[in-house]
Amino acid sequence: MRALVYDEYTADDDFAKILKIKDIPEPSPKSDEVVFRVKAAALNYDDIWGMRGKPLAIPLPHISGTDASGEVIAVGDEVKNIKVGDRVVSHGNMSCRVCKACTSGCEFDCRQRRIWGFETGPLWGGYCEVTHLPEVNVVKIPDSVSYDEAAAASMTLLTSWHMLVGRAKIQPGHIVLIMGGGSGVGNFGIQIAKLFGCTVISTASPDKLDQLLDLGADYAVDHRDENWHKQVRDIAKSITRPYNDVPGVDVIFEHIGGSHWNKELTLLKYGATIVTTGATTGYNAKTDLRHIFFKGINILGSTQGTRAELEQGLYWMSQGKIKAVIDSVYSLEQASEAHTKMLKGKGLFGKILIKP
Repeated sequence: MRALVYDEYTADDDFAKILKIKDIPEPSPKSDEVVFRVKAAALNYDDIWGMRGKPLAIPLPHISGTDASGEVIAVGDEVKNIKVGDRVVSHGNMSCRVCKACTSGCEFDCRQRRIWGFETGPLWGGYCEVTHLPEVNVVKIPDSVSYDEAAAASMTLLTSWHMLVGRAKIQPGHIVLIMGGGSGVGNFGIQIAKLFGCTVISTASPDKLDQLLDLGADYAVDHRDENWHKQVRDIAKSITRPYNDVPGVDVIFEHIGGSHWNKELTLLKYGATIVTTGATTGYNAKTDLRHIFFKGINILGSTQGTRAELEQGLYWMSQGKIKAVIDSVYSLEQASEAHTKMLKGKGLFGKILIKP
């Protein structure tokens, strides 16, 4: 079968230099595994980390791809709930399933957790014609959800759901600030917050603001403007003024990091929450502690989520309440171009897919 493989890291983000299409053996299922023909796979930023070999020196030779959907073509002897012909999508959080964290419903905190298609290998990911996963790491796709939509949702919908519902515990009436709403997680963050009856303020670059509003955001702000946080504060004041409520944001959905961090902290109400899952503009953020202790702010970390949370998100997709936003679709041969587009981010809105 054909697979997108690299045997070395890149020091200068020259993806075309290392990405090669190779013919490798088609997998056979282990006793607890499902083998499926990949219909679509979605790019994530950890693909780039993998090719750089930083922050983790991932296994080589490597096949990336954490989010893959497809049709089951073989199952192992011990597989109980998945059969040949089923439509499935990956749940990329691979954990031991027997430790205290896993058995208490916190598989994302498992000390043995690995991200499939990023930390796994050699040659074990979704950017290939046929791949395999343990039964517990695939979820059936609802009939009304396409392969493309499922692949685009796999990690980003899961991450966003866990951040807002599992960690921040959003409630109807909350004012929620979605940073970077033009990204995959941001797209889903907006829709999840609206599903729960929240008022949503979202940020993006100027060319994406109308798209945020079309997606359901109540307000859209250019976070490249130096005073973007003042605009958000004014919006929050206008929302709360008629009710004589304390102005400010209840929950901030954060994955940008860098220079925005302290500005975000100033926007939170007393006892409010910021939940973070990334740092695409820099991880070494300085914190003014006064914003935290004086207002009793909750700072929550979040990564991935549970299989059940992915199923919840897919259910609401099947009901038409949440949609996957797909920016563009590439072939395996165009993979370096696709990853370069994701890295630069210019004009990017939603997920990039690769199809074998």
